[in-house]
Amino acid sequence: MKTQLTVNRTRHEIEADPRVTLLDALRDHLGLTGSKKGCDHGQCGACTVIADGRRINACLSLLAQHDGSEIVTVEGLEGADGLSPLQRAFLDHDGMQCGYCTPGQLCSATAMLDEVRNGRASHVTEDLEAPVTLTRDEIMERMSGNLCRCACYSGIVAAIEEVAAE
Repeated sequence: MKTQLTVNRTRHEIEADPRVTLLDALRDHLGLTGSKKGCDHGQCGACTVIADGRRINACLSLLAQHDGSEIVTVEGLEGADGLSPLQRAFLDHDGMQCGYCTPGQLCSATAMLDEVRNGRASHVTEDLEAPVTLTRDEIMERMSGNLCRCACYSGIVAAIEEVAAE
C-alpha cells in the first residue's frame, strides 16, 4: 500500500504493508530514529510525534491512517540556532538523564504548549470559561502520558515552565 505524508516539512511516499505502524515507518522506512519504541503498547510515550498538530503515540497508529498527514518528529523541532527553545530549556534544566524518553517528551511538550495557547482545557483546568493558565498541575496532567524511567520530571516541568513564560 502506498501512503503519502509530509514528515518534518518533506513530502514522502512510502510503500508498506497496511499493518505497519507509523513508528516503524518513520524508523525503518525514513531512517528517523529519534522516536523510540519503548513499550509498543502506547503506555510510555517514548514514540510521541505530532500528527496534524496533535500529539499521538506513533506505536498505536497505522501508517495507512496518515495518508496526506503532516507529521513532526523530534528531528523536525529545530529552531533558528539548531535547537528549539524547548530543547534548549531541557538542556538548561537537566530535563533528561539517559535520554530515551526525551524525543517523546519534547514532541509532547511542544504540542501541549500549542494546546494551551489554543485554550484547550485539561482534566485539571479549574475555570473552563477563562484562558488556560499553565500551572504545575496542568503541566503534570498534560504530560502524564510520557514516562521517564530516570525520574527527571522536575527538570522537564521546569523546562516547560520556562518556555511557557517566554
